Amino acid sequence: MIASLGMYDFGPAQAANDRLWALVRDGLRTRGIAAPETLTRGEHAYWDAWQSPHLILSQTCGYPFRARLHDRVTYVGTPDYGVDGCPPGYYRSVFVARADDPRETLADFDGARFAYNEALSQSGWAAPQTHAAKLGIRLPPTLQSGGHRLSALAVAEGRADIAALDAVTHAMLREVEPQVAALRVLALTDPTPGLPYISAASQDPEPVFDALAEAIAALSAPDRTKLRLKGLVRIPRETYLAVPNPPSPEQIAAAG
Repeated sequence: MIASLGMYDFGPAQAANDRLWALVRDGLRTRGIAAPETLTRGEHAYWDAWQSPHLILSQTCGYPFRARLHDRVTYVGTPDYGVDGCPPGYYRSVFVARADDPRETLADFDGARFAYNEALSQSGWAAPQTHAAKLGIRLPPTLQSGGHRLSALAVAEGRADIAALDAVTHAMLREVEPQVAALRVLALTDPTPGLPYISAASQDPEPVFDALAEAIAALSAPDRTKLRLKGLVRIPRETYLAVPNPPSPEQIAAAG
């Protein structure tokens, strides 16, 4: 059995996620569903967990879900983080630049050095590239950082000019990373469906959804604040699949 909540699991959020999982775990067990005692963390919390036939609950990103996972896993639900300007369960990306960069608008960053976490990230790659294409500008993939925090630090340290972080991660990082807090918010992407909770393909989603919703409601107010959790919603799978996929970093780099 595997459970992981690795998408927003750093700093004070780790202990809060442990307490959330304890509530979910107990709720699953009362419904007759075996659940692991603790969360899986580290490298096995992501693709290994998402593709495991023993997955009880995890959270993935919208891009991996529509590109590789949607027909291999069970969609459970989507957390609502109350992101400003977004419908329940939706989120958006925040473009960040150094405060002393003289460029004022996103259009001014046409051709600028863009840092991104990974090529299958909705908020770090897909959403900003789709947004840039709508504006008729290019954000060439200069640096693949491996994480939102690392992308933000690359901008702060001058190794890149601009990056895009998901709004929830950005808000969390601002509380624990002074260098991220010092970055200037330049623009926002359009809202897209948020990071879905998933289970193994063989799992009935209804009792998992109910246990998760019950756990979120029972979580202490301080922990809900740390995790920014407002509730749990359902978003049609077709809505996730309708989000556009941009060219890959290699394709954009080759286009010059």
